[in-house]
Amino acid sequence: MNLQCEPSVLRGAVDIPGSKSHTIRAVAIGALAGGESLIRRPLDSEDSRSSVAAYRALGADIITESDTWLIRGIGGCPRTPADVIDVGNSGTSLNVALGSSALMTEGVAVFTGDEQIRRRPEGPLIAALNDLGAKVRSTRGNGCPPITVEGTLRGGETTIEAQNSQFLTSLLINAPLAESDTRILAPVLSERPYVEMTLEWLSHQGVTVEHNEDLSEFHVPGGQAYEPVDSEVPGDFSSATFFLAAGALGDNDIDCIGLDLSDTQGDRAVIDYLHQMGAEVHVDDDCVRVSGGTLKGCSIDLNATPDALPMMAVLGCFAQGTTRLENVPQARIKETDRIAVMKAELERLGARVEELEDGLVVHEGALTGAEVDGHGDHRVVMALAVAGTVASGRTTIRGYEAVAVTFPTFVESMARLGGALEVVE
Repeated sequence: MNLQCEPSVLRGAVDIPGSKSHTIRAVAIGALAGGESLIRRPLDSEDSRSSVAAYRALGADIITESDTWLIRGIGGCPRTPADVIDVGNSGTSLNVALGSSALMTEGVAVFTGDEQIRRRPEGPLIAALNDLGAKVRSTRGNGCPPITVEGTLRGGETTIEAQNSQFLTSLLINAPLAESDTRILAPVLSERPYVEMTLEWLSHQGVTVEHNEDLSEFHVPGGQAYEPVDSEVPGDFSSATFFLAAGALGDNDIDCIGLDLSDTQGDRAVIDYLHQMGAEVHVDDDCVRVSGGTLKGCSIDLNATPDALPMMAVLGCFAQGTTRLENVPQARIKETDRIAVMKAELERLGARVEELEDGLVVHEGALTGAEVDGHGDHRVVMALAVAGTVASGRTTIRGYEAVAVTFPTFVESMARLGGALEVVE
């Protein structure tokens, strides 16, 4: 499907859906716990449903028929799946469930996903799980899915370069259930806030992990067990990024409802980025209001917030001077190579963009509507949709359906703000 966008003024309030990162951690930990867990206000999207499907395959009973999900957990003892586990487009589900399946005491689990997932490099996580006693391999020998997993994760010592923080999150969630202690060395760690989120979940659910201040070394006692989850999922700052940034453009004025400013989500830093660029930002309880101002280019380190790159690249087109988005090489190994993709698609709209090895340089300039491609990447599609509301003329985005991965109601939310968006076959 295509999404057609016309110039629009966006004003009003938008309810931000639940956090994908929190929802998937809640599903995984609730499934690994014993007893019954409750997840309130989860994100109901393709990615979170992929996580549910993976843990059902590993033996958990999960009921998702309301806005409170019920999980009857497996008590740290996953069963052998009856079929291949297809995680769709969900890299987080893949990485966390790979570690959980390594806790099996018999049988083999096979993981695959869509075309993008089958290009995802999983080598560091595969090597770490093997160090800790599991038998994990890429069926094509290229470090990418499909991947087979046999148990059993027993503990030990491993070193992992976590340019993708999900690798470390997988080890931290699953190693406490191994029979012996685990020592993890992480000399490289990007996206630190996501690991801090994981550590907060573990602490809240009764699991102990010791670590140094810079999160480069972890000691995980084995033989632990998770307490059942009973938690409400906060709003997703990654999804809110598109509306927070949209509020800073032109005459827009947008309230984002449902955000917890005390939460560990890294993308709350987008509020600081907007301040730095000169947007008008007001924070009140669970609402963040952003209105247009005179934006100024600046340099932003996106290492902790790679999901923000597509939307910040769009914002840079409307900031005076030059905007540098730096220190985010891991953006190349997300759903797409977001650095290359955003350069290509913004140039189709008339932008002047330079590609760095680890980011982008975006120059101020007007955008003109054109046909662009979302590359099957939900964050690219949403960023281009916001661009389409400020570009002159019509913008058509191919592959609109990708937004269902994290924000199925994106178009409806934009329309309620006055956005002239239409989905067409």
